[in-house]
Amino acid sequence: MADTPGKIYLVPTPIGNMSDLTARAVEILRAVEVVACEDTRVSGGLFKKLDLHKRLISYHEFNEQARAGQLIDLVREGQDVAVVTDAGSPGISDPAYRVVRAAVDAGIEVMALPGPTAIIPALTASGLPTDRFFFEGFLSNKGATRRNRLAELEPLAHTLVFYESPHRVHKALADILVVLGDRPACLAREISKKFEEYIRGTVSEINAAIADRSIKGEIVLVVGGHLKEKKQR
Repeated sequence: MADTPGKIYLVPTPIGNMSDLTARAVEILRAVEVVACEDTRVSGGLFKKLDLHKRLISYHEFNEQARAGQLIDLVREGQDVAVVTDAGSPGISDPAYRVVRAAVDAGIEVMALPGPTAIIPALTASGLPTDRFFFEGFLSNKGATRRNRLAELEPLAHTLVFYESPHRVHKALADILVVLGDRPACLAREISKKFEEYIRGTVSEINAAIADRSIKGEIVLVVGGHLKEKKQR
């Protein structure tokens, strides 16, 4: 083990526009010895644009537990390691948790950089309350499981934020309508990309607006929270 161990840096990468990559993120990526990537091919393309030549190690949902130990060993040897995902902030509906947990357990310093993520732009541009929100991530692709989870979320007064895939969004909206009711909502897609779009209205209005469309790209659904009826005096 080195006299001074390295650090682990969680580095967000662009979700669309390359200009969203911060100067600090580039500085860290230039400085570290190793970069742990969700997909080395995707990160390799980014690094080529940045003219960076780094040792890339793949880590993903299926090998993260094993890779975490290897990355910790590299840090103990004195190497700094950057953790990136294909797009956005590591650990947000993407791998990174197990690496961070292993580092914390080992007493390794973890530095998380602020940067691109789809959650906050979708929420703040939705027109829905932003003072309290609940991020669910991806709902299940199984209808019954999805509806059961929505039923658990139904009492929350918080604005609800979901990630959704294009081929499943119609079914998700239909279940949201049945379980949560026709609440105010916003469908945000392709955030920070050329065809960025926000569709606002009620859940039924949004579903009707995309009924005949082939929706593409990454989607964030923002749905109003449960409104408690005022007691009659």
